[in-house]
Amino acid sequence: MMLAYGPGMRSIIRHSGDAPALPDLRNLGTTLRILLAVNGAAVVAALVREPRWEALPAAIVSTAGALQPPLLLSLAVLWLAAPWLARQPYRAGAVVVAGVAVASTVAFHALYSGFAPEWSGSLGRDVVLALAAVAALLYYFRLRAKALSPAIAEARLQALQARIRPHFLFNAINGVLSLVRSDPRRAEDALHDMADLFRVLMRDNRDLAPLADEVELCRQYLDLEKLRLGERLVVDWNVKSMPEDALAPPLVLQPLLENAVYHGIEPSTTPGIISVNIFLSKGEVHAILRNPYRDDGGRHHRGNRMAIANIRERLALHFDAEASLESRTLRDSYEVHIRMPYRTVAPPKAAGEARVHPAGNVVALDQERAKPRNRTALRPLEAARG
Repeated sequence: MMLAYGPGMRSIIRHSGDAPALPDLRNLGTTLRILLAVNGAAVVAALVREPRWEALPAAIVSTAGALQPPLLLSLAVLWLAAPWLARQPYRAGAVVVAGVAVASTVAFHALYSGFAPEWSGSLGRDVVLALAAVAALLYYFRLRAKALSPAIAEARLQALQARIRPHFLFNAINGVLSLVRSDPRRAEDALHDMADLFRVLMRDNRDLAPLADEVELCRQYLDLEKLRLGERLVVDWNVKSMPEDALAPPLVLQPLLENAVYHGIEPSTTPGIISVNIFLSKGEVHAILRNPYRDDGGRHHRGNRMAIANIRERLALHFDAEASLESRTLRDSYEVHIRMPYRTVAPPKAAGEARVHPAGNVVALDQERAKPRNRTALRPLEAARG
């Protein structure tokens, strides 16, 4: 199922200076945290009320069972109302959330009283407890958003400082210089690719961006690497089923491809294939990257974990429990599998119009990207040779 990620859907991470915002009520991690917190509180309440150990299991089941119907109804209503709530001021949204919790409590209290007259629950107490639970959960999510802010900044710094190695810059410049006289058109395209690559590297990368932009960046990066590696680098792109409008953290694929080149292609003197497969399945975007692997214990196999840990952290910051990154070593290849929820943002109505940022901020359309360029976008290097 596709989720629109515009003004009605915010990233679960926000800048520390932003106004407070409700949590993403359609995020799996948010829902799981609410369920665990409420049921944990029910267990604590049962422990306090029931002094007899032999009767404790029944007390826990009774207390938690009474909470589940209104809790699940509240979560369902808030899931449906999440896009609308995300557009409201924080205080108004909090009042609506509290109102949904109270209404669900009152509805099921009336239902329990009608079908089970012997039930002795207190409506006033249950309403107070529902309001207390809402206040505690909103406070927790607000503190969590503030706590994540330093991690966002650190993830950005790691992406800026560690992903593009200095030796790549020098090699790319040398590769372009070798083409200036023999193939000026190809050298010009390579310089454009370098400019795009480092423009992305140096911009603010805390917010989600279209997956198509990341793939274009990766193509440009691999074209630059092919200037020096030549026929040793072969890339197998399988992106026909890729949802181009899907949103992903910037620099989520490029560092993995850089590792694939450094660890899988450079150590070998024979051609090696880097495989990139991106597709949509059951409302999730999957990206599977595979490169050659040689278990010879050389220095080229050290350092994979740093990039993987960095990307896994950024996926968790943006998508919480809805995203994952898995890596494994096969017999002669190394594979990384990224899974993300399919989220999109509505395009602007007219060129140059302001658009809604994934984090809920309105930003101006990038005028430079909107300008046509005198070169073919994403042109493979082999076509340039011809």
